[in-house]
Amino acid sequence: METESYKLKLDLRIDWSDLDMYKHVNNISFMRYMQSGRVNFWEASGIYEMYEDSNMGTMLVSTHCDFKKSLYYPGKTIVKTKLDFIKNSSFGLKHLILNEALEICAEGKDIVVCYDFEKDETFKIPEDLRTKLSQF
Repeated sequence: METESYKLKLDLRIDWSDLDMYKHVNNISFMRYMQSGRVNFWEASGIYEMYEDSNMGTMLVSTHCDFKKSLYYPGKTIVKTKLDFIKNSSFGLKHLILNEALEICAEGKDIVVCYDFEKDETFKIPEDLRTKLSQF
């Protein structure tokens, strides 16, 4: 799989608390790694700043993770994130979770909607945000 198309990268330390009874990283920790990749995307794309300024941001409506290979403590993981698709008021993200040898340990997908938290409704992705999202 081509990893170069994933423009955002986040290095994370695997914590002992990420492990399960089998002494490898628990599945729920992979979901937290994907969340970290999502937040990294929010910060890089300006979504976090938009939310802080206007109470309009994004809401996760679906997430999925396919586990490929175990991760272990001690160690590090790399989360790579990119835009998967963009529609009227929603878009998708893809995540790769890699080990230190750059082997793919999991592949994830998110679907998010643009959401106005004051009006309690979705909104159409503005053109300036659409342009920024498309860079990733």
